[in-house]
Amino acid sequence: MLATLVDAPVDEPGWIYEIKWDGYRAISFCNKKNVSVLSRNKKSFSEKYYPIHAVLQSLNLSAVLDGEIVVINANGVSNFGALQNWRSEADGSLVYYVFDVLWLNGYDLTGLPLTRRRELLHGLLPKEGIIRESEIFNTTAAELLSAVKEIGLEGIIAKKADSVYKQNDRGRDWLKIKSHRRHEVVIGGYTKNEDSPKPFSSLLVGVNDADGLRYIGKIGTGFNERLQKELIAMFKPLEVKKSPFTITPDVNEPSRFRPNPPHADAFWLKPKLVCEVAYAELTADGIMRHPSFQGMREDKDAKDVQGEVPEHTEDIVAAPASTKKKREAAASKTKGAGATKAEVAALTGSARNAKGDVAKATASPIKLRGSKAGRGSLLNPTEETQVKSIGGHELRFTNLSKLFWPKEGFTKRDLLNYYYQVAEYILPYLKDRPQSLNRFPNGIEGKSFYNKDVSKTAEPWIVQFPYTTSEGEHKNYLVAENEASILWMANMGAIEMNPWNSRIQQPDNPDWCVIDIDPTEKNTFEQVIKVAQVTRQVLDVIKVPGYPKTSGSTGIHIYIPLQAKYPYETCQLFGKYIATRVHQELKEFTSIERMTNLRKGKIYIDYLQNRPKATLAAPYAVRPKPGATVSMPLHWEEIKKGLKMKQFTIANAVARIKGEGDLFKPVLGKGVNIEQALKRLEKL
Repeated sequence: MLATLVDAPVDEPGWIYEIKWDGYRAISFCNKKNVSVLSRNKKSFSEKYYPIHAVLQSLNLSAVLDGEIVVINANGVSNFGALQNWRSEADGSLVYYVFDVLWLNGYDLTGLPLTRRRELLHGLLPKEGIIRESEIFNTTAAELLSAVKEIGLEGIIAKKADSVYKQNDRGRDWLKIKSHRRHEVVIGGYTKNEDSPKPFSSLLVGVNDADGLRYIGKIGTGFNERLQKELIAMFKPLEVKKSPFTITPDVNEPSRFRPNPPHADAFWLKPKLVCEVAYAELTADGIMRHPSFQGMREDKDAKDVQGEVPEHTEDIVAAPASTKKKREAAASKTKGAGATKAEVAALTGSARNAKGDVAKATASPIKLRGSKAGRGSLLNPTEETQVKSIGGHELRFTNLSKLFWPKEGFTKRDLLNYYYQVAEYILPYLKDRPQSLNRFPNGIEGKSFYNKDVSKTAEPWIVQFPYTTSEGEHKNYLVAENEASILWMANMGAIEMNPWNSRIQQPDNPDWCVIDIDPTEKNTFEQVIKVAQVTRQVLDVIKVPGYPKTSGSTGIHIYIPLQAKYPYETCQLFGKYIATRVHQELKEFTSIERMTNLRKGKIYIDYLQNRPKATLAAPYAVRPKPGATVSMPLHWEEIKKGLKMKQFTIANAVARIKGEGDLFKPVLGKGVNIEQALKRLEKL
């Protein structure tokens, strides 16, 4: 159903008011897990806007929904340019605002009044997230339009409360009032100024009327060089020798604003492409003043783009007397039309839908819901090579569908998306610390190698820390400083992140002491859990906090904060004392012997990790192990029978981290007093 453009707000009872969202209109056909999201010209949005498609699948609906796909900012304001450039969740907060339900659980609802359809829609969708019900505002149209204009939204929609849904009808029941002059136009050519280094200088655009494509102006602003390159690639296959406009424009005609324009050559295109333009006003002869490019409209067919002149609201609202009879006749033909309120409520299985109330939102001035969701994916699921700007650094991600975990089906793309989503949590444990890269360029079943020296491979912006080999060669470690460096490492096939225990500012003083509980194949994980529990008992007695995490492989790591107050020698001695006490309690299946052959298949309580240049998998790091397991910080209460490494993988770790927060944060806080702790230890 379409809306008619009018020149003023509707000021009569019997109308409801919504925001006119600045995005792509989309109809969603939901048959449980089988979901298709289509544009007005029947192009699929399912793949391009994959998060919306995925959430609709998860809702398991049997429904046809009508709404608008937008990208919103933190204040809830939609931006068509951002939607135009959207490739992944890193490009903006995607939202599907649903404002109508046309079919539900076997019932055709198009003959029901709009208020009844909105009753059914209310409660059908999540209250938060990227699928949302488009709000109805309990205010006058004039107040809403004023608020919308102040916020910077495109306009409002007024809908007759008792209107039925009429497909492809641009009638009197849905009206749109714009707060700014915007319009779709057909691109019929472009110009290039002489001596200009840009791919093109302006777009030549028009609209369809009875005689053909009518020229309405040229657009010379609103696109950067990158966008121009993308557009010119779209134009080249469409170039023709003859102008598609009914009257060929003079592209070199001077104006009062540019009395001496640079000479320009015109290049004509088949009128196939549609874009959106904002402009100040139209001249007496129908030419746009100060037009600005807003984005391409792939959801609109060029043949359907016509000049839009607002109708007078008073003329439109004065509907013929026969309108009501026509609505009733249409409703009688619809299966759902005769449903009682109880039957309507049963369609959604929600008792609150039987109240008969249309969902109402906030009163004017309006308050929009921004995006509260955490980070989504960085890379979309289709393109094999993608370029992203991360913290001002441009990274080129390649071979994204390469299987890094063949049995589980996890790809290099999955790994990069994971590290992008957890960057803020893992970065504190990597920042200012040299890394030993363990690279798996072909996944966990391919050959791997350690890469300490990055002198020849690192990008210029990556921080490096020098070291000298035993042969006297001068080389450089990579030092993680930001999320760009994390993603650069992962893009190089470094599945796990292995930082030093100390930072480059104090390389001889570790920030933590580590107890590494390292089992053999002969040990059970229940025994590992027991060692961790006894370690906690020892730490409790000496009043020292410890923070556990899974290794992501077979063991458990316990970190004790030191705040870089002691050298490695003191840290290692402290670790040895703790390990010895734990071993004394569990001699039957633990060992603190350095030599593997002396351990006799027992669990090794490793305190020697507390040495210069030693590395250990960072908290939240992925491990190159079956299942794509993650080294996950734990509550002590979680270390009990039933704990498994496979509980924490890149498939579920992000949700846990967002829910629990950073459990390891105290590790970087106040350090313990080793002298006092050792005195307590001697008393045991």
